[in-house]
Amino acid sequence: MTTLLNRPATAPARHRSARRPLGRDAALDRGVRSLGGLVLWAGLLLVTYWWVTGGGVTDLDGWASGLTSVGRLTGLWSADLLLVQVLLMARLPPLEHAFGSDRLAKAHRVVGFLSFDLMVAHVVTIVLGYADGSWLAAPRTAWELVTAYAGVLLALGGTVCLVMVVVTSVRRARRRLRYESWHLLHLYAYLGVGLALPHQLWTGQELLSSPGRTLFWWSLWGAAAGAVLVWRLLLPLARSLRHGLVVTSVARESSDVVSVYLTGRRLDRLPARAGQFLHVRFLDGPGWTRSNPFSLSAAPDGRSLRLTAKALGDGSARLARLRPGTRVLFEGPYGRLTDRARTRPRVLLMGAGVGITPVRALAEGLAYDPGDAVLLQRCTSEPLFAAELGVLAQERGLTAWTLPGRRTRPGSVLGPLGGGDERAALLLWVPDVADRDVFLCGPTVWTDGVEDLLLAVGVPADRIHTESFEW
Repeated sequence: MTTLLNRPATAPARHRSARRPLGRDAALDRGVRSLGGLVLWAGLLLVTYWWVTGGGVTDLDGWASGLTSVGRLTGLWSADLLLVQVLLMARLPPLEHAFGSDRLAKAHRVVGFLSFDLMVAHVVTIVLGYADGSWLAAPRTAWELVTAYAGVLLALGGTVCLVMVVVTSVRRARRRLRYESWHLLHLYAYLGVGLALPHQLWTGQELLSSPGRTLFWWSLWGAAAGAVLVWRLLLPLARSLRHGLVVTSVARESSDVVSVYLTGRRLDRLPARAGQFLHVRFLDGPGWTRSNPFSLSAAPDGRSLRLTAKALGDGSARLARLRPGTRVLFEGPYGRLTDRARTRPRVLLMGAGVGITPVRALAEGLAYDPGDAVLLQRCTSEPLFAAELGVLAQERGLTAWTLPGRRTRPGSVLGPLGGGDERAALLLWVPDVADRDVFLCGPTVWTDGVEDLLLAVGVPADRIHTESFEW
């Protein structure tokens, strides 16, 4: 039915995580998620209330004044959500722990596109309102707004930056870009947000017409700017200097997958967990400024780290050419595919392709009794880390299986061994799957299919913990 991985007799002993009270962190994270949702809606309701009390509803009586009033409201909503999306990707620890990078990225996309749509509505309705509702007068009015009103020209520059970011974030456009190019273009979002601030302060009276509004908007702007400065710039730089990571060796795991071993100072103080990833810059010459995400493929032991990646882009393709002694700048660790999300004593670990890397680290780092952890590795050719998983099977009681072969039909996630009824196959291999936490990592198409399969066999949605490769 399936192929059991080889089990070598010996292997170097590695760090194993201690038992943690199951569900404690998960309950705390649920509270943070609920609080985050309440804060988001409270902010939108508050700026709407200020619009109403500022005459926003009564201004709807006239055509031109109505357009201007709608422009004011959409501008307020857009500004609020624009700053919210900055906070979502500022790597704030409470949000990272509660949502995880995948869910934050998805929320960031939804909030970002909504904010952009509202910004477009704001620009159109404000211009038409100032043009007394005349489309013919709109171009001349737009030119007057840009040239005569303080900060509007800067806001136009910010709008251009945000348009570029949104266009390159569309799925079809992202597929045509290298990760490195997309990441560089995405940084212009910060410039776009910054250029919008003078316009809002100089011409947006809704922001400054009362002490409460002034406090709200300056606090939100300050929180967004401070979060980016601290968590995206200062903390990564401080950690890089403190730990002094350097490459010790590079090992090829397959024809297109390599592992990089790192060491440094006081790594026992680095808050890294099995299942997480780092954004890494290798200081080895041209291209060092570009950051790439790489998963930890071994549980951190306080002395060394191991990153494993497939040669998909320029950044990961460079790994095989790294030399020992290469210095490293890094951000992180990030990701919620860890024991933090765990609520059940038994777990199912699933990985596809190079997505096995954080799953392999979890198989080593999680605390479990023999037989309580099952690992399914989906691969089209040779499995990765077969010998290491075999050692974990022998020493820890891990049940490790590989599901080889290419898909035989659309929508298949278990491969040829899944047969025609993948629900029955999964229940045959893991009869108590509905009573387990499930951790999975792989391409987005695959993880989406696995999530549907798990829901179909009765796994609650809050016990499915996913990390995908989509950016």
